[in-house]
Amino acid sequence: MQNNTFSTLFVGQNLIKLKEVDSTNNFLKNLVSKSEPLAEGTVIMADHQFAGRGQQESVWQTQEGKNISTSIYLKPSFLPLDRQFSLNMAVSLAVSDTLSCFIPEGIMVKWPNDIYYLDKKLGGILIENTLTGSVFKSSVIGIGLNVNQLEFSENISDRATSLVQILQKEVPLMDIMQKIFMFMEKYYLILRAGKYSILQNDYLAKLYNYQVKALYRHNGEIFEGAIEGVEDNGRLKVNTKNGLKIFNFKEIEFIHTK
Repeated sequence: MQNNTFSTLFVGQNLIKLKEVDSTNNFLKNLVSKSEPLAEGTVIMADHQFAGRGQQESVWQTQEGKNISTSIYLKPSFLPLDRQFSLNMAVSLAVSDTLSCFIPEGIMVKWPNDIYYLDKKLGGILIENTLTGSVFKSSVIGIGLNVNQLEFSENISDRATSLVQILQKEVPLMDIMQKIFMFMEKYYLILRAGKYSILQNDYLAKLYNYQVKALYRHNGEIFEGAIEGVEDNGRLKVNTKNGLKIFNFKEIEFIHTK
């Protein structure tokens, strides 16, 4: 464990750097499960993550030393269970604000928490919560970002991008990490203060396809709709020709026509 001098109160002050790991989330969860108390804001960062996971156990592919594979430990015991998605909003905003420091236009959050540049995926977030009764005991925040990777496998090359592809120059990983720590702490403190409307408004301002007509798939059927908002529990509200429809995670698929 390394003590660092980042300009934060707690996020990133304890940073554990690994050469290789199956998943930074798994590594951090194992640390949390041990009897020694772990400082809130502890960060795991790996040069290579060979079994990284996305939402619903999908695989996150990354080249060694080129991208950000990191996990952050938080203890949001103050958060009501019905406000669980507000944590997703806070983390998504922290990552999107970080990337907007390097790419001023075009950074969006695709519901629920993928990070997009225009119509291509730049990164993803996986939040794994542990509950004790009706209280949040801990949250492990996994963040994967495509930074200096120039090429992607054939099956995702038309849907993925990276900072180096967009900017045509490499970006030091620690420059990005420092900003992630700073913005993560900012939005986490907003969350802790219970200022949910700030998170909601900022999230909608960054939301991909918000109030824009686009194509979606549900139960094999393609339909046109416009995202109208997100419920407190995270479900997506979509206005369709048949009225307002509500979708849970993985119940709706975005159709990309480009």
